[in-house]
Amino acid sequence: MITKRMLGRLAIAMATAGLMSAAAAETTIAYITNGNTNEGWTLINGGAKKAGQKAGVKFIELAAEKGELSKQLAIVEDMITRKVNAIAIAPVDSAGIAPAINKALAAGIKVVAVDTGISGAKITSYVATDNIKAAMVQGDWTAEQVKDGDTVIYITGDLGQSTGQERKKGFLDGLNAKRKNVKVVEVSTTWDQTMAQNGVETAMRANPGVKVIACAWDGGALGAKAALMAAGKKAGDVKIAGFDGSPGGLDMMKQGWQSANAAQMLAKIGQVGVETAIAAAEGKKVDARIDTGSFLVLPSNVDQFAKDSGVAQFMKVK
Repeated sequence: MITKRMLGRLAIAMATAGLMSAAAAETTIAYITNGNTNEGWTLINGGAKKAGQKAGVKFIELAAEKGELSKQLAIVEDMITRKVNAIAIAPVDSAGIAPAINKALAAGIKVVAVDTGISGAKITSYVATDNIKAAMVQGDWTAEQVKDGDTVIYITGDLGQSTGQERKKGFLDGLNAKRKNVKVVEVSTTWDQTMAQNGVETAMRANPGVKVIACAWDGGALGAKAALMAAGKKAGDVKIAGFDGSPGGLDMMKQGWQSANAAQMLAKIGQVGVETAIAAAEGKKVDARIDTGSFLVLPSNVDQFAKDSGVAQFMKVK
């Protein structure tokens, strides 16, 4: 005979089993960013957080302090120990992060590279702008602004990362396809705005007739603007081509300092990156390469792009 006490115990047991099952079914995603705190990364990280709010997902967000590879390696090792289901990561160093990523993959953890690729590891997916394609448009635009014999300054990103490498290659390919006889003066940086400013100041002293300054990211464009202002230049005296479509970059365009921007869909990069990690962790098939798109922003369409991309809410110049 089944008593009320027995039924009560059965109900408790079933409830406990249900809770244990729900806990076991929870998908844990680690989003490991690179420590950058500029406007572009604020948008990317915001998109990642939005995706991480999905029901049934435990979202862990971590950052490499001061953008140090050693810190990011330690974070990945910790996530392996904690047996997360998937890692979405914006690597500090494309090659340097590979040993830890290979260890994660061997442990059965799905790995999605966000914004920046990983070399030396067969990752689950790579979610980012097609940097070569977007930078080729930037280079093509630059070619239309100059003549044979003119000088162009190109501010690089970190060439230890695939993002910096691809943007430089795309820019030069786009420029040279239309205008081969142009002097390109390279200013090397590691995504550092102060390095960009100092490098442009030096380059302009040696090349006072520069026509265009093209930048691998909008922080570089802000550095270029500061260098031009220090040299007594006014908005439009030297054309600046940015890359990112960040709030600061588009503010520059509204002010007349930036003439073109190879804009990314910044929030979409983070959102799709984490969504892809969740899907892979749940056993769904995901594409090995996902292009989140890009758009050439000019003064004629800057307002519409800012509105459509969600960047407008962060802009200072309306």
